[in-house]
Amino acid sequence: MDHLLFTLNAILPIILPILLGYFLKKIHFFKEEFLTEANKLVFKILIPILLFSNLYLADLTEINWAFVGFSASAILVLFLIGFVVVLFIPDRKQKGVILQATFRSNYAIIGIPLATMLGGAEAGAEASVIAAVSVPLFNILAVIALSIYDHDEGSRVSIKSILYKIITNPLIIGVLAGLIVCAINMGINAAGGDVKEFLNEYIGFVPNTISSLAKVATPLALLVLGGRFEFKAVKALWKQLALSVTLRLVVTPAIFLVVAYFLGFNGTTQFAILIALFATPIAVSSAPMAAQMGQDEELAGQIVVWTSALSAFSLFAIIMICAAIGIF
Repeated sequence: MDHLLFTLNAILPIILPILLGYFLKKIHFFKEEFLTEANKLVFKILIPILLFSNLYLADLTEINWAFVGFSASAILVLFLIGFVVVLFIPDRKQKGVILQATFRSNYAIIGIPLATMLGGAEAGAEASVIAAVSVPLFNILAVIALSIYDHDEGSRVSIKSILYKIITNPLIIGVLAGLIVCAINMGINAAGGDVKEFLNEYIGFVPNTISSLAKVATPLALLVLGGRFEFKAVKALWKQLALSVTLRLVVTPAIFLVVAYFLGFNGTTQFAILIALFATPIAVSSAPMAAQMGQDEELAGQIVVWTSALSAFSLFAIIMICAAIGIF
């Protein structure tokens, strides 16, 4: 029961703002013009600030490279699995959206708190380190996934165009800026300085402003997602949704949690992070990203909603199984 309550407490803060956004659209409080502009604000400004905020003061000095290597390799393998799966999807605007669902989890928002709950403070600290690798990788692969299908079938994929979209993508810029500042921070700390103390004592308005704007990103993204959600679309998209939800919540954790267990990554701390990385719903930012890159926004939003809602049950089952075999 405790695990069920935890998963509900983790998931409902995602679901309830979506429901509120849907209600506000239905009573015409939200206009379509507002939702369109708010979606741009979320994708181009607020989520990049959130990603920067998660990374710029991270401590990367104690990295378990074997564990990081397994996590990164698993994400790349998932991308390849998804790439094969979407070969059978006829609509090119849906291919990249479904491909995202294969490998891209809501690690930053749901995953890190989940890892902390399951594995304690040690897992939470190591989960933040893993974020410095997984978050950039998720976003780079997401740009690739959405870019390789934005041209007519039969025409050549432009590597130059994909690279340009990667380096100009606001989410990638936020991640890279965070990693650059993080590297500078680590260098100063190694020389005997204390960047965090300096920021708080002399220019506290800088981290406070970054933190305040970062906190706006997810709630506004969820409200906009709810405002653009249509239940009538479920009937038309049920096959794509069933495939995406199954890939995200069943296939991905089933494969990689089992592989990790038999490879020896089965301690409480590491397994808590792996559940956060591979068993959480798709990232909220995947929907505005798909919209801004001209892919099937409706399907992307539906996948966020349904993977978030159903993950309460899938996470409960996974956690209970892990507890039964002695991991937790």
